[in-house]
Amino acid sequence: MSTPDTAFEEAPPYGIPLERDHPFDPPAAVMALHRGAEMRRMRYYPEGRLGWLVTSHRLARKVLADTRFSSTLGGPAQVPIPMPGLEGYLDFEGDFPTTPGMFIEMDPPDHTRLRRKLTGVFTVKRMKALEPRIAQHVEDRLDALAAGTRPADLVREFAVPVPSMMICELLGVPYDQRERFEADSRAIFTTDETGAGKEAAIGRLFGFIGELVAAKRRAPTDDLLSDLAADSELADEEVAGMAILLLVAGHETTAKMLGLGTMALLENRDQWDLLRERPELIAGGVEELLRYLTIIHTGLIRQAKTDFEFEGHQIKAREYVTVSVQTANRDEAHFIEPDKLDVTGNAKGHLTFGHGVHQCLGQQLARMEMRIAFSRLIARFPGLRLAVPAGEVPLVTGQSFYGVAELPVTW
Repeated sequence: MSTPDTAFEEAPPYGIPLERDHPFDPPAAVMALHRGAEMRRMRYYPEGRLGWLVTSHRLARKVLADTRFSSTLGGPAQVPIPMPGLEGYLDFEGDFPTTPGMFIEMDPPDHTRLRRKLTGVFTVKRMKALEPRIAQHVEDRLDALAAGTRPADLVREFAVPVPSMMICELLGVPYDQRERFEADSRAIFTTDETGAGKEAAIGRLFGFIGELVAAKRRAPTDDLLSDLAADSELADEEVAGMAILLLVAGHETTAKMLGLGTMALLENRDQWDLLRERPELIAGGVEELLRYLTIIHTGLIRQAKTDFEFEGHQIKAREYVTVSVQTANRDEAHFIEPDKLDVTGNAKGHLTFGHGVHQCLGQQLARMEMRIAFSRLIARFPGLRLAVPAGEVPLVTGQSFYGVAELPVTW
C-alpha cells in the first residue's frame, strides 16, 4: 500500500480526522486515508509542519518497535498532539523537557532504569494474586448499583470506581482523596486544554503525590508507593512522576473501556448474550472489545532521531510520526472482518496496549479488571439495557482517550 511521498505533497491531511459517524467506529475520514495509503504526509498544528501518519497494522508495529523513532517528546502538557485547539504553546523546533519519572516519555537507558523498578509488580502472577480484591471491589459496586435508583449512570457508579479503587489500593493513595487527582487527570488528557492549564494540573498532581511520598517515608505501609519511596536509587520527583503515571493511566483508560465496552455489548445484544451463556468466552471477548473500540483517540507519536529511509519514504531528523492505532486495529490485512464485533473471534495482535518497549506496563491489571467487571456485570444484570436511545449517550471526544461521558442504564 505504500506510495511515493510526492503523491501527498499537494494536500496532506491537517491532523488526524476525529469526527465520528458511529460511536464504535473510527472516523470514516481516517479510514479513507488508511485505504489510500498505509503511510503518508500529515500536517501538524499549529503552523502546519509536515510529519507523517501511519495507519496500517504492519507499519504501526514497525514504527513502535524501531529504535530510530524516539518517545522523548516532552511532558503531557507539551506533546504535539495533531489536533486543533492547541495553538499558541507548541514549540516544534526546541527540545521538550521530560517530566521526571514519566518513563513513557523516555528512551532507553532512562526508560529501562525506571520501568524495571515496576516490572515485578505487574507480572501475571502478581496480578492473579490481586484477583480476590478486584472481585470484591466489583461486587461492592454492583451491590450499590442494585440498591440505587433507576436509571443509573454506569460510568459514575461502576466504570470509574472499579479501576480507580484498585489503582489507589495498589499504590497506597487514599481513595477518599480521589477528587484531588481525578479532575487533574482529565485535564492532562483533554485536548483543548491550554498548555498552562495542563502544566498547572501536573503541578498539582506532583504536589499531591509528593505529600504522600513524604508520609510513606515517615510511616511506610504495604503498597507500591512506599516501596518506591524507600528506593535509594530514585529521586523524590522520579517517585512522584512514576506514581502519577500509574495513577492517571491506571484508572482513566480502564474506566473508558468499561463504559464504552458495556454500551457496545448492549448495542450488539447477540454478543452480550453470548458472554452470558458462555462465560468462558470473556477473556477473548475483552481482547475483542479492546481491538474493536480502540479508545486511543489521537494516536501514538514518535519523533525521528536522525535522517533515514523507512518503507521507501525519506524521514528527516526531528520529524513526527503519528501511529493511528484505531485504523491499525481495523486493518483488513491483519484481522478477519475487522469492522464486526465478534467475541468468538481472534483479536490477537491488537495494538491497544501499544507495541515495543513502551507496551503498556499495566495491561495485565487492566485485562483482569475488565474480565471480572464485564463477567460479573452480565451475570448480575442479564437484562441491563440503555435507558436512553444510543444516539443520546454523550461521548468523550475531546480527550486523548475516547469513551462515554455517562451511560444511563436500567434493568
